[in-house]
Amino acid sequence: MEVACVRVEREQGEETRRRLAERDLVADELQITVEDGWLYVPVTDAGAVPDDLTVVEHDIAKRNTQDMPADLLGFEPTYERLGDIVILDEDDPDRAQRIADAIMESDLPVETVLNRASKVKGELRVRDWDVLAGNETEASGASRGSEDASSGTETVHREYGCEFLLDVAEVYFSPRLATERHRVAEQVESEERVFDMFAGVGPFVVPCAKRGADVVGVDLNERAVEYLRENARRNGVEDRVTAIQGDVGEVAPEYEDWADRVIMNLPHSADEFVDAAVTIAGDDCVLHYYDIQHEDDPFGPGEAVIRAAAEPEYEVEVETRHVVRSYAPHELNVCLDVRLTR
Repeated sequence: MEVACVRVEREQGEETRRRLAERDLVADELQITVEDGWLYVPVTDAGAVPDDLTVVEHDIAKRNTQDMPADLLGFEPTYERLGDIVILDEDDPDRAQRIADAIMESDLPVETVLNRASKVKGELRVRDWDVLAGNETEASGASRGSEDASSGTETVHREYGCEFLLDVAEVYFSPRLATERHRVAEQVESEERVFDMFAGVGPFVVPCAKRGADVVGVDLNERAVEYLRENARRNGVEDRVTAIQGDVGEVAPEYEDWADRVIMNLPHSADEFVDAAVTIAGDDCVLHYYDIQHEDDPFGPGEAVIRAAAEPEYEVEVETRHVVRSYAPHELNVCLDVRLTR
């Protein structure tokens, strides 16, 4: 039967399905269909689909089997998918195990189910995990650098045509920020010089380099930098990526006046590194500053700290005040896109 569907290129299918699912827009009773290189995701309300997605009418079949976790559980569980890993955040271990068992029994292409066992901690922003189902590899012992990861806490995650090898027990990575990373990368022009101050495994670095920029990525986490180099190779941009393990405050003087664009995705403490960002900035530089603030004034503190560091050497213009997501009750994760002009 002909129904409203979001049509996307196949490699963007999982990220698009996740975006739609977050808005409860996926018509679960209908089959997601692949045809001629396009993925068709049936939706419940075409008018609520984000404007950047294409809605078409397409012939879609009903699902004949109860093959999703919700069908087996009788309720809709909350989880994230990262490559072939499913991530839960459940306080009740019995409920977590029940969900994990249903996920493994479903038709989701999953190898491992993990439950968060700690908050993000330490300078390296990693957390502990409980392996609930699938491969029983210890959370600290996954291998790295393999051509394809399929077990334990290491996986290959794909978004917007890029792929990232990573180990969730060794590095910080949030699939929820895929749309935000794409928003920033879309602003990058060929031959730009981009500096990512907290690069991780390269989710900003790689797409910026794929658009023709020369990119420097710095991170304290040695394992993250190893994955960054591997991901640059996997995506064919190793010639345009410089990966540095170290404290960005110490690295910044080596790149004084260098960057056309600086990315500061460390929202809890980016304010401590604004002086370093100003050091890195060239004569005309866009700064992407991420912050977490109270909803009453989510942008003011960040703008104030940038102006204090950059003025009067630079003219400071806030081009975009952007809410990335809700972080906690009354707290917002936000981004300021700020142009610094010397």
